[in-house]
Amino acid sequence: MQKLFENIKGDRLIWAIVALLAILSFLPVYSAASDLAYDRYNGNTFILLVKHVVHLFLGFVIMYLVHKIPYRYFKGLSLVMVPIVLVLLVITMMQGTVMGGASASRWIQIPIVGMSFQTSTFASVVLMVYVARYMSKIKDQDITFKSSILPLWLPVFMVLALILPSNFSTAAIIFLMVLVLVFLGSYPLRYIAIILGSGAVALVFFVMVAKLTTGPLHVKVNTWENRIKNYSNSEVTEADYQIEKAKIAIASGGIYGVGPGKSIQKNFLPQSSSDFIFAIIIEEYGLIGGFLLMIMYLWLLFRIVIVAQKAESTFGKLLVLGVGLPIIFTALINMAVAVELFPVTGQTLPLVSSGGTSIWMTCLAIGIILSVSAKREEVKEQENVEDNPLEILSEAI
Repeated sequence: MQKLFENIKGDRLIWAIVALLAILSFLPVYSAASDLAYDRYNGNTFILLVKHVVHLFLGFVIMYLVHKIPYRYFKGLSLVMVPIVLVLLVITMMQGTVMGGASASRWIQIPIVGMSFQTSTFASVVLMVYVARYMSKIKDQDITFKSSILPLWLPVFMVLALILPSNFSTAAIIFLMVLVLVFLGSYPLRYIAIILGSGAVALVFFVMVAKLTTGPLHVKVNTWENRIKNYSNSEVTEADYQIEKAKIAIASGGIYGVGPGKSIQKNFLPQSSSDFIFAIIIEEYGLIGGFLLMIMYLWLLFRIVIVAQKAESTFGKLLVLGVGLPIIFTALINMAVAVELFPVTGQTLPLVSSGGTSIWMTCLAIGIILSVSAKREEVKEQENVEDNPLEILSEAI
């Protein structure tokens, strides 16, 4: 075990925050999974807890392995992985999965192990690495909008076009995060405005085409509209069921909470162990528990910014921000949905909600951040050696 800790590199505080979030997720997931357990496993919540632990274990294995890879290799890997991601998204879309009459092709089955994999989450990480590579490549160059269309925006819009029909919220988050990253990479604001306008026009066109059809896309667009209408409508409708139960859970928790495992709304709130686990956490651990969780994510954001600021290259800086900011943004959206500050999106709480792909891809992103941080530590150690006469003398001897 000691040898393992010696091999762990990178920002120690990020390791600590991630490990703490994972450990603290055990009780809420075990408690909130009761409804799903009765639906699928005859009330056996322990099975779901074991699955969550296995997912976290695999996630930490991914994080450990990735953080050992020198981050400069991710430049070339992103070029290789973008076409693979596009193929995976096409395969996912071609499955034609329909749920409630709407398009729901989000997962593909992993052969042999029989586990599902959400391709859009993987595509998000790969795309952010690709954009970071491109923006670092054109740094200090006079760039024109025309020259950036094919190498930058074509892959972005292809990925978004394949994700949008089944998962609007994920596509919107990816698009927003890409815009933030190119802004941080000093991409001209007038070009960003053109892309933003083009994206809005493309979305309107997609909605109009979907409304003219009678298939799953039509149903999906209606679902988006209903969610927005229900969010802005003060009257309680049947579609507000999830939010109402989440608000009841939060109100029941008060300041100190009702206690671990004593949540009542977990028996009525759909997706209580994933999309709405923040509401269950507040019900059981109160506002104190909710604020502590928020502080941990903000602490993680602070460390991500520190790592980006200390990175030795432009690619390293943009890479850390590109894969790190979406983690915090997704967490904030999940919390905002639970307290009705945002329409229902279906986004999970990173490292806390149950689920395989979301945990693995979050750990993949954190592993990349730790890889950049580890490189900084390596350079710093080398500088200390070079500045220390005793070290130079000992090496010469």
